[in-house]
Order: sequence, then C-alpha cells, then structure tokens
Amino acid sequence: RCHPCLTSSFPSLHRAKEIKTKLGTLLQKPDSAIDLIIPYPEKAEKPPKAHKPSPEEALQWRDSLEKLLQNTYGLTSFSNFLRSEFSEENIEFWVACEDYKRTKSPVKMAEKAKKIYEEFIQTEAPKEVNIDHFTKAVTMKNLVEPSASSFDMAQKRIFALMEKDSLPRFVRSEFYQELVK
Repeated sequence: RCHPCLTSSFPSLHRAKEIKTKLGTLLQKPDSAIDLIIPYPEKAEKPPKAHKPSPEEALQWRDSLEKLLQNTYGLTSFSNFLRSEFSEENIEFWVACEDYKRTKSPVKMAEKAKKIYEEFIQTEAPKEVNIDHFTKAVTMKNLVEPSASSFDMAQKRIFALMEKDSLPRFVRSEFYQELVK
C-alpha cells in the first residue's frame, strides 16, 4: 500500500504501482505449454525452393519491407541475413507479434503476451528489442489487459527500425543479390 502523502503528491506513482502489480499478476500465470506456442528456430532454415521469387518480384523488396515480409521466401531470407549479423531479435519480435495478433483465445493471448514480454520487452530480456522508454511503458500498460493491439506501438517502432536500418543492408547483401540475378 502506498503512503498517503506520496499518492496525493504523485498520483501517477500510485497508478504506476497499480499497473506494476497487475502486470506482475499477469506474468505469474502458469507456463503450461508456453514454449510450444511461439517456436523460435535456433538454426537458419533454407528458404523453400518451390517459392523462390522471380528477380522482378525480389526487386520490389528494395523499396518495401512490407512486401518482403509478406513473402515467405523473402521473410526467411531476411531472417537468415539478420541471423548472420547476430541481429535477428527484431524480425523474431515482429513475427511473434504477427502470430500474437492472430490469437483468438484470451488464455493463449495472455500466455503469448507473457512470453513476448519476457523474451523481447523486459529490461535484460534474452532478445531485448531496442525500443524507447515511452514505447516500453505504453506496452507494459497495454499488457495489464492483453488485447490484439497490445504490442502495436512496439511492433511499429521495430518495423521502422528494420526498414531504415536492416533493409538497406539486406539489399546490399549476397543473400539479396543472388535473388535479383
């Protein structure tokens, strides 16, 4: 319980403690089969040969991260490239968020939210993504009552980071150059 003089002077401090308590409760949920829900492959996968894009299709990816990520072969190639640079946490977070948004069951949604939070958002997370303090705070507040949009702001920030930073490097890489030949 907060000290009365603190909560009257700093009402947001009391609200922050309340959010932290609720988030703590959410994150205490049993782990049942959580590791089976969002698999993160450890080793690089070969893109499926059957769906290799035409050079024209691959050329469109230079200007559109969205088109690249919508293409299974493109997503796999981009993931492998980032893995080769030891910077795969951004794409893994983005993929986990996409999977999370498709989740219908509130129980599964809460489990996935916990997993994503622990793996990518919390300070010192094993694959902590680079988001600003404000985005992290909004995301934590959204996780008090998980919904399909809980990670939207963080996912948009990471998408923008990949678009500005990772995509240009990918386009210059051998991974990409092989596709547009």
